[in-house]
Parts: sequence; C-alpha cells; structure tokens
Amino acid sequence: MRIITGTMRGKKLITLEGEAVRPTSDRVKEALFDILQFRIEGRRFLDLFAGSGQIGLEALSRGAKEAVLVDSSRASQQVMEKNVKAVGFDGRARLVPMDFAAFLHSDTSSYDIAFLDPPYRKGLLQQALPLVAERMNPGGIILCEHPRDEELPEVVGDFVQYRQYRYGKIMLTSFCRAENE
Repeated sequence: MRIITGTMRGKKLITLEGEAVRPTSDRVKEALFDILQFRIEGRRFLDLFAGSGQIGLEALSRGAKEAVLVDSSRASQQVMEKNVKAVGFDGRARLVPMDFAAFLHSDTSSYDIAFLDPPYRKGLLQQALPLVAERMNPGGIILCEHPRDEELPEVVGDFVQYRQYRYGKIMLTSFCRAENE
C-alpha cells in the first residue's frame, strides 16, 4: 500500500494484517481521487472508519488542509500513528480513537469531503450517513465505498445520491446537496 500521488507520492504505508481487514485497493483509491480531482486543495477531509488512514493521508498528499481519521480499533490507531509519522503529516492529520457515532455526536466541526468505508453488510453506512450529512459544509461531497449488492438511500438529509461508480464487486457512491448537483 502506498501514496499514489502528491507531495508524498510513492511513500509506502503499513496496513493491518488479517481476514477482517479490507484496505481500499489502489484501483478504487485512484478512482476515488479522480472523482474528487479539483475539490481537495485546501479542504477539510473526514476519513470515517479510517483503518490504516491511507485515504485521509492520500488527501493530505494531494493538498487537503486537514484530515480527520476516525476509527475505534486500537490496532488501527497504532497503524495510523505510524503512517502519519512516516509521511510527516503530524500537524495536519488528526487521529480520533472513537466509535463513529460517538465522534459524530460529539464533534462540532464541519467538513468539505467525507469518505465512509465501514465494515461491509453491517448497516453502518446507513447509520453514519445522516450523521455525516449534518457535519458537511455547503458544497460538500460524501463518498461511500460499499459492496455492489448493498443498497444506499437515495436521499440523506439534504444530500441526494449523485452518482455511482462500479469497480468489480465494489461501488463508490457520491452524495451532494440537491442544489449542488
């Protein structure tokens, strides 16, 4: 696993080992950032269910102002700490060792871009989406990674499903405010 482009291009990252871990593939990660293209520079990025932190760190490498990496797993937190230090983003990456719901209920920040990639088929996307929608800045975008056979709602708060992108068995679904379509 590595940073694809930006200031830390090619920098290797570590990931958790084991069957329960499912890092975003380079193909899907590249597609995700193709979707975001010119929306990253200077923005606040939320990486919910961050795992190794690779998506938030990629956003920082591509010019995001700040990335908030949230994951409740202690093992994930340890990996994220090592990755943040390895790429030198200590001042711009904020690690949050909390459950997503507790974080979203207690956090008062707002975000320009949110990426949600929870464990598959547990209903976590459906729980997290409305809470994330409340934290988004005007013009914000929410992107979700999920299996192709998992249905997401068409409307979440004042966000609507904008586009879906298929990469084999994986989907990326984007949500934008209705007036920003």
